[in-house]
Amino acid sequence: MGSLENGLLPLKRESLLKSLSKNERNNSFGQQRANGSRSRFARFMVLKKLDYLQWISAVAVFIFFMFVFQLFLPISSMEKASGSEFLRQESGGGDERLDSLIKEIGGLDFGEGVKFEPSKLLSKFHKDNNRVVRFGYRKPHLAFVFADLLVDPQQVLMVTVASALRAIGYEIEVYSLEDGPVHAVWKNIGVPVSIVEASNDTKIIIDWLNYDAILVNSLEAKDVISSLVQEPFKSLPLVWTIHEKTLATLFTSYISDGKIQLIDDWKATFNRATVVVFPNHAFPMYYAAFDAGNYFVIPGSPSGACKLDNSTIVLEESMRVNMNIEARDFVIVITGSQFLYKGIWVEHALVLQALSPLLAEFPADDSSSQRLKIIILSQDLTGNYSAALEEIASNLNYPSGTVHHAAMNEDVYNVLDIADLVIYGSFLEEQSFPDILIKAMCFEKPIVAPDLSIIKKYVDDNVNGYLFPKENTKALTQIMLQLVSKGRLSSLARDIASKGKHTAKNMMVMESVEGYASLIENVINLPSEVASPKAVSEIPSNIKTEWQWRFFKAVADRKYVNRTSRVYHFLNKVENRRNRTLKESSDGIQTNETFLYSIWAEEKSLQTAVAKKRREDGELRDRSEQPRGTWDDVYRSAKRADRNRNDLHERDDGELERTGQPLCIYEPYYGQGAWPFLHHGPLYRGFGLSTKGRRSKIDDIDGPSRLPLLSIPYYRDALGDFGAFFSIANRIDRIHKNAWIGFSSWRATAKKASLSRTAEVALLDDIQARRHGDALYFWVRMDKDPRNPMQQDFWTFCDAINAGNCKSAFSEALKKMYGVKDNSTSLPPMPVDGDSWSVMHSWSMPTKSFLEFVMFSRMFVDALDAQYYEEHHQSGLCYLSLSKDKHCYSRLLELLVNVWAYHSARRMVYIDPETGTIQEQHNFKSRRGKMWIKWFNYKTLKAMDEDLAEEADSDRHKQHWLWPSTGEVFWQGMYERERSQMRRQKEKRKQKSKDKIQRIKNRTHQKVIGKYVKPPPDNETVNNSNPTVEAAKLLR
Repeated sequence: MGSLENGLLPLKRESLLKSLSKNERNNSFGQQRANGSRSRFARFMVLKKLDYLQWISAVAVFIFFMFVFQLFLPISSMEKASGSEFLRQESGGGDERLDSLIKEIGGLDFGEGVKFEPSKLLSKFHKDNNRVVRFGYRKPHLAFVFADLLVDPQQVLMVTVASALRAIGYEIEVYSLEDGPVHAVWKNIGVPVSIVEASNDTKIIIDWLNYDAILVNSLEAKDVISSLVQEPFKSLPLVWTIHEKTLATLFTSYISDGKIQLIDDWKATFNRATVVVFPNHAFPMYYAAFDAGNYFVIPGSPSGACKLDNSTIVLEESMRVNMNIEARDFVIVITGSQFLYKGIWVEHALVLQALSPLLAEFPADDSSSQRLKIIILSQDLTGNYSAALEEIASNLNYPSGTVHHAAMNEDVYNVLDIADLVIYGSFLEEQSFPDILIKAMCFEKPIVAPDLSIIKKYVDDNVNGYLFPKENTKALTQIMLQLVSKGRLSSLARDIASKGKHTAKNMMVMESVEGYASLIENVINLPSEVASPKAVSEIPSNIKTEWQWRFFKAVADRKYVNRTSRVYHFLNKVENRRNRTLKESSDGIQTNETFLYSIWAEEKSLQTAVAKKRREDGELRDRSEQPRGTWDDVYRSAKRADRNRNDLHERDDGELERTGQPLCIYEPYYGQGAWPFLHHGPLYRGFGLSTKGRRSKIDDIDGPSRLPLLSIPYYRDALGDFGAFFSIANRIDRIHKNAWIGFSSWRATAKKASLSRTAEVALLDDIQARRHGDALYFWVRMDKDPRNPMQQDFWTFCDAINAGNCKSAFSEALKKMYGVKDNSTSLPPMPVDGDSWSVMHSWSMPTKSFLEFVMFSRMFVDALDAQYYEEHHQSGLCYLSLSKDKHCYSRLLELLVNVWAYHSARRMVYIDPETGTIQEQHNFKSRRGKMWIKWFNYKTLKAMDEDLAEEADSDRHKQHWLWPSTGEVFWQGMYERERSQMRRQKEKRKQKSKDKIQRIKNRTHQKVIGKYVKPPPDNETVNNSNPTVEAAKLLR
């Protein structure tokens, strides 16, 4: 198991009494038996002539099966006999036997158990904060997700944790799949609550990128985690707290039923979580099959037994009747560890041995008096173990029916409710405080436990409980005689039980609160504009010392929900949904098998015909001269070819709707998580940055097929939406035929900042009326961005979201781009004139201006990449981020369009996304003397672009150069060289043809050897067969 790195769980331990019985065997008797056996064995081997290897194999197999049998047998007949004989109290011999047993146990190791130390996970939390520079414009934002808002201990835990986190500087928002009474509690402490209604396909429509970390509670919130498996939410920090072991109990049945796909689905869900948090160290053992190396334990949780209304969960009368316990009987409950090990019965036997003097307080011959009843709670309910306990009790002279064996399951509340006193009978050292003791203390029962280190941490002897040395069970006998007097608890015991309840009600609050605060601090990677939270040590003491029960006093319905039954119901729902999906997929394959084959055959023949036609066209094209002319000629010929080709093209509905409209807005997205936020109208078209995450049956553009650079994950993540700009501009006439082009971020739609229908009409009207000419229209303002609550100026905001390095990176990129050699750090001025700037890539401009902007952007991004590629690609550390960040360039490039539009003398117009109100920003009068027009002039940029194209076309290639991969590479010299090459090829073909004709003419011909006489036809011979005529011919 990935997280259990210090050893394996010793689920079975060797019996202590078995070891003792072996030590007490009669050695002389053993030697006599050995001599006799040896002689008989020798005769047997000689007479039977058995093969030596066969004999050794048989013995090995026998020993192996005996070991397996003993491993799973709680107590064997030999152990039962020896243990019973050892524990039997005969006249005057019981104390000596007990002393020797304790003395022997003191020399043995009771076991340290398993120490759960997730060292791999903790090593990931190590951070280097040496160069952290934070601007503190906003607080860290967390999302708490619940399956419901019903009252249960987990809600009390999360309310306490949320109160502590808010006290040190976090902002929290709660999401729930179902409403409940705790909704009012969250609102009272100032936390906004949103009820999420999942669609039929269990998709949760939330922009999780608004949060720095997500904390999901309960197995029932699995659908939320499934939505976080998809991009672009896949890398968000996710903390999943699990307090139910229901799934672990069903794992065996899933295996036996062959539900491998269901198990793999749950494993993928566990693997998605950054950290899976459990309330104690037993849960990682339960969920060992799903461990992905991300398990973590934060001990502490409000006990369900410490209810506000103190009502009994079920009536105790049924439990008393089932166990033959009357109301006047004195009941002692012996409990122990959650783990199973073979030596546990030894510990129970020792405790029963120590309790046997109490029988004198309860006379067995008086039927009208009180009786002593002992209930032993354990995980093992096998018949052998129950029989062993009965045998031990009988040997210790307990009356029949005094000792009962019960399961440690959901009915443990009922058992504890009827108990008068609880004894913890396990001597195994563990890392977590036993949950069963917390429940007993909440029921206001006096507890008696061994002085284990984890128990001594919270229980003070004779203050809120009783402790005895685990090596000295006589001390347990003395404690019991003090607690029980005349069949009743002493007043001191009741006072201590009352103090124990107060302790249990707020036990381990500090460990839990500080544990969650430290975990979240280590999990999240905060952007540079986010303020650092306060230290964990600065959490107010009143929050760290008690669970926040006071917020739940005003809740009308304070009855705890039966979480186990709800989880079982949810797991059955998940299983049925998986089965239904598999059935539908199998039925669809069987029904449409013939139909799909016909479609496949037709498509294959069509592709063959298209490939043949393309090959023929290519051969014809090579045989003919193709004059290209200037760049404008190439542009016009490409448009003419597209028009001719599309005359017979069968267009889909989306393309037909976009034809003729002046504007098309593209929405770049990456992954299925962004699908719910994309528009479906004719004005919009999706752009998939990845082929895998594209929507089916929708005419979205496949980015990697148009620009191979997007198939490289590094640049797809580093460039972000800029990859879509480069891809669309690359041979733009093939996909975009509108006069204007626009882009809109799906995140703007999630923030409800996208264009409304009214704003769309206003934008189209303004474009068609040409009121602002060649302008940049934008609808997401920088001064309303949540990252800029203080409304800082342009360069200050850019520094805030880029780790304080925006200005230096921008300046160095411009210097490298324009070839400036001096050490100046001048920047294009972006003045503060009361107007705002564009953010989140939500703008529109003429298509011709867009191509000019992309031409500038390609050179700028290439200069930026040349500076920071090596460090970022090798180590993951980004100069524009405080930590490892795969989206290195995206935040700086988000603001680049403002610099280009301002200094290229474009009008900048803001359109309100709700009302459609249009307002020009940064008018020309205020720009005079501030624009760098000569640096952003089209002729200057075009000359630089041709120089780069000429260099890319030459043999002087750089080792790493991004510019040629960001779009089309063309310059006038390339056209001249291609035309010259085609002319030479044509002349060469003509010369070859002339040479061939000349060779044919100069070929020598052989002279005729003799004259050929043509023979007469056959019909003449037949017609002229007259003898007289033949004779006359001969006489001539």
